[in-house]
Amino acid sequence: NAYLSRYFTSQIIKANRTQSSAAATTTAHHNSTSIIIKMVRVSPLVFFLPALAVASRPELSISIKDGSAGGLDGLDPTLSWSSSSKSGDLDLEFGLEASVRPTSDIASLPKSVWGKVSGSSGAWGWSARADVDTSDLSSADLEIDASNSDGDLSLNVLAAAGNGISVSTVEATKIINNGDSTITVSPKYDVGSGDSSVSLGWSSGDTEVEILASAEGQSVTISQQLDAENKVSPTVTSDGDVSLAWEKALGDDGSLTATVTSKAVDLEWEDGAWTANINVPVDGTSIEGTNIGIKRDVTF
Repeated sequence: NAYLSRYFTSQIIKANRTQSSAAATTTAHHNSTSIIIKMVRVSPLVFFLPALAVASRPELSISIKDGSAGGLDGLDPTLSWSSSSKSGDLDLEFGLEASVRPTSDIASLPKSVWGKVSGSSGAWGWSARADVDTSDLSSADLEIDASNSDGDLSLNVLAAAGNGISVSTVEATKIINNGDSTITVSPKYDVGSGDSSVSLGWSSGDTEVEILASAEGQSVTISQQLDAENKVSPTVTSDGDVSLAWEKALGDDGSLTATVTSKAVDLEWEDGAWTANINVPVDGTSIEGTNIGIKRDVTF
């Protein structure tokens, strides 16, 4: 934890020395009330400093890079660490992902750092998360979520912070309960491209139906829980493509999911901390090759 604190502090000082401070003032009007918000440009790592002394156990994830391994160089071990704290009525979470490989440059090991703050106001709960790639400390990926428990309504906003804040997508989800069935409506808008889409879902008992619609195409997925261990989900698109997914539960922590399309067969096998992914590209009746990925999570 002492190393993490020194690392974060040194990176913030380094980033802020190379950036000029900028301030912007925004005035928001709501119900004849004027709210002044001042924003000062600082390194996003400032959000990750509080309460570094409260740490959870780190988790080591070992996977094969690019689906192949030629000796130890083909392995990609990654160490994940996270912690949490409170500041008044706010919940704070933060963590990092770092490579586990021999190097003389310790500062190059962290891949990314993240921080999250959440709270509530009345029936609304909200959270804001920032993810920073340590190779570029001048920007951060932002995700803002808000949900209303009384109205079964939630909002999700993805944005980027650097030279100002740029919103990429906005999505809302409304859940409507109607007797034994549930209807879900989720419109989404891409600010950058101007494209919009909507997801409509209906579920009742062991049956679920999902419709995805946009200007580019539409798809329908019907999922049926056959029994406690087996679930099938065929999908048909407006382009004429058909796929079939079959999920089988294997004991307490295991599952096998097979997805068959006209272009590939994908298998995902989860068994506790182990995850194996197999991709078999198909061209007509010919198999082009097989890609295998294996990952193991280790909690200390």
